Amino acid sequence: MNKLANMEMFVRVVESGSFAAAAEASRVSATMVAKHIGEIEHRLGARLLHRTTRRQQLSDVGRLYYERCKQVLAEVALAEASALELQASPRGRLRVLAPVSFGSHVLVPALNEYMVRYPEVSVELSLDNRRPNLIDGDFELGIHIGKVDEPGLVARPLRPYRRVLAASPGYLERRGQPAHPAQLSEHECLGLSYWRRFNQWRFVGPGGATCDVAVQGRFTANHGNALRIAALNGAGIVLQPEAVLADDLATGRLSPVLPAWALLPSPMYLIYAQDARPTAKLRSIIDFLLARFGMPQPA
Repeated sequence: MNKLANMEMFVRVVESGSFAAAAEASRVSATMVAKHIGEIEHRLGARLLHRTTRRQQLSDVGRLYYERCKQVLAEVALAEASALELQASPRGRLRVLAPVSFGSHVLVPALNEYMVRYPEVSVELSLDNRRPNLIDGDFELGIHIGKVDEPGLVARPLRPYRRVLAASPGYLERRGQPAHPAQLSEHECLGLSYWRRFNQWRFVGPGGATCDVAVQGRFTANHGNALRIAALNGAGIVLQPEAVLADDLATGRLSPVLPAWALLPSPMYLIYAQDARPTAKLRSIIDFLLARFGMPQPA
């Protein structure tokens, strides 16, 4: 008899309360049950159970062995379930939370491609700039811009989140094109109202040079697209992610401002709760998004 079979029978004896009950549950004879237990006791050189005609009681060795057996059998069950899950096709509903601008302009097209690749998966995307609550199970996957230090989360780095400056040609004709970030203090700068320091912009430029600028402007909003529309109407210089402004810059509706400078990029992470056995759908979306937006591997 193998050790795992012996261990399974021992756990069944302890939890069912008797050899007879374990035999009935296992559909074997009580003699066979006794043989399993006897092999363990012979191998360990110790008595696991004190048995009388009315009851059985674990010895000290038996109690320790019982706890360890449960752990081993649980790990074996997990290993087998994980192996089966690896062969399963991704399916089911996937709940994702992402920042508003990145989610709507960058993530949505990628998720559409993902669903074409995995037709049995449906995606429920929520756009919100708050940190995803993954521990309570509201979402299975999140994208977060900024530091991640919450215990119980796995954070996989994505490419840094870059923002660029732009303004309408009409605004630049009226106010002039700044030649250095320091000159932004003389312009109408359109800021996100929920930024903790929306009037302090830190730029990185040629050769890694940095420049901190105190900006000002008469218009702020809590949504990047509102700032984009304000810029299109000549309200000032907007600072937004590259993806948000790409079409406007390509068509000339907006013109780049200080193209050699950019706001210091923010770290961005793909985050999910630690889990000993992630589902096929979760593994597939993690692999897909890391391939699409992950940090480039060194050559």
